[in-house]
Amino acid sequence: MQATYKTIKTDGLAETEIKKSRFLCHLKRVTSEEEAKVFIQGIKKEHWKANHNCSAYLIGEHSEIQRSSDDGEPSGTAGVPMLEVLKKNDLINVCVVVTRYFGGIKLGAGGLIRAYSHAVSHGLQTVGLVMGKLQQEISLDLDYSLLGKLQNSLPETTIKETIFAEKVTVICRVDEEQVENFEAEIIDLLQGQVTITRGATGYEEIPIE
Repeated sequence: MQATYKTIKTDGLAETEIKKSRFLCHLKRVTSEEEAKVFIQGIKKEHWKANHNCSAYLIGEHSEIQRSSDDGEPSGTAGVPMLEVLKKNDLINVCVVVTRYFGGIKLGAGGLIRAYSHAVSHGLQTVGLVMGKLQQEISLDLDYSLLGKLQNSLPETTIKETIFAEKVTVICRVDEEQVENFEAEIIDLLQGQVTITRGATGYEEIPIE
């Protein structure tokens, strides 16, 4: 599992108008090529009256699967520029479809490239991006007398839950690459008066401003 990834915060839709043509940018998180194809076909069915439904997607931890389609626009003027925007933002597991309703004014090859690129960039700004960080769940069992000392040394964002029983159990989430350092610091802070248990690993998604 990779330590971090970037993707869109949520599925969504953003619209722009360029020289009377409407560009609707549909974005969706996907985890397989089949899922991406179903999404693209769904948009095409919904917007069957549109002049073009161009698409691009990146799938896999290292974007192993990359596809794009100009859907009738001049070759290289839509799908590839859309894909490049996703790649420049280092995103994974994203499918984008830009629907164009022609407004009567031709944009030319350069204009089309800029329009489709802008539509995707605007779409990403609209739905937002997140950074996923691989984190380890760590349980700390300690005496009540040490709780204040521990809480004062930990950022609030690190503590997931505190359970009060015969002893106190503080459940923390720590970035995977920081686990060994974190455990060593806790042992040193509490002078060994703590029982440390590692739990599940998973991704925590943090919005990118």
